[in-house]
Amino acid sequence: MIKMGQMSSFYKEILSNFVWFNHHYNHKIMRVFLTGATGFIGSAIVKELIQAGHQVLGLARSEASSNALIAAGAEVHAGSLNDLDSLKSAAASVDGVIHAGFIHDFTDYVAACETDRLAIAAMGSVLEGTGKPLIVTSGIGLLNPGNVGTEADEVASDNAAIPRGKSEEVLLSFAEKGVRAAIVRLPPSVHGDDDHGFVPVLINIAREKGVAAYIGDGSNHWPAVHRLDAARLFRLALEKGKAGAKYHGVADTGIPMKEIAEVIGAKLRLPVVSKTAEEAGVHFGWIGHFAGLDCPATSEFTKEQLGWTPVEKGLISDLQEGTYF
Repeated sequence: MIKMGQMSSFYKEILSNFVWFNHHYNHKIMRVFLTGATGFIGSAIVKELIQAGHQVLGLARSEASSNALIAAGAEVHAGSLNDLDSLKSAAASVDGVIHAGFIHDFTDYVAACETDRLAIAAMGSVLEGTGKPLIVTSGIGLLNPGNVGTEADEVASDNAAIPRGKSEEVLLSFAEKGVRAAIVRLPPSVHGDDDHGFVPVLINIAREKGVAAYIGDGSNHWPAVHRLDAARLFRLALEKGKAGAKYHGVADTGIPMKEIAEVIGAKLRLPVVSKTAEEAGVHFGWIGHFAGLDCPATSEFTKEQLGWTPVEKGLISDLQEGTYF
């Protein structure tokens, strides 16, 4: 007999088993090649895919990465984003591809974007005519600044100031070649425990400079999403995404940068100050461009098409309650 104190966990297990069965009944189980598989977002995607019953073949370029993938229950494919033959062989051996890898070298961003474009072109070339999914990561920040971005917005591929736009262009070209090619655009802040992206950089700059800063009046907006919500979106795009579709991993539509700076200042007990656009380059360094981005965005189309609903805490709550400090 089940005691009253056991009732909650018992029914949670029943519900969990029902969700698992329902998912497996309605969706094909796939073997998925994942680039960026040991990164902050990629490692969450690995867990999400495996929990949903999929098999993961993760790209690894070091022994440490290989060991991490094996520990997570994934298979290992040795190689790198620069090794196009290796990418082709992996993509040809699976039922679908998620490209979450990117060389985050902002000192040579143009070269990093070209590596990204070539990698997408290589993997897409072996998927032509198969109808298999190729899900590629892009950025909300590439859209027209100052406007509320939607999934219908295009990224200018001929703008030299937006070199990563060519990645979206080459990816979408495969939608016309028998590939279920789709884009997942992520916001400037994909947050959560172990985040090592833009927000931790802002926190470290505040510690170093003794002030938490924003640019101008701080009214420019950053959208945000928790990495676990982002991981679930990648899975849904893999399973249900349409060829040529663009999806937005946006939970927080747009948080004023002043508000982010105020939380950082409060947590570090530092003054919160404004920097002019001219001062921003010196104060923020390479991240100054991103600190000044105004790129609010919505995800209504994504939610409607994929049934994606963010359930994790928002960025401000994560900063206040999480492990950032």
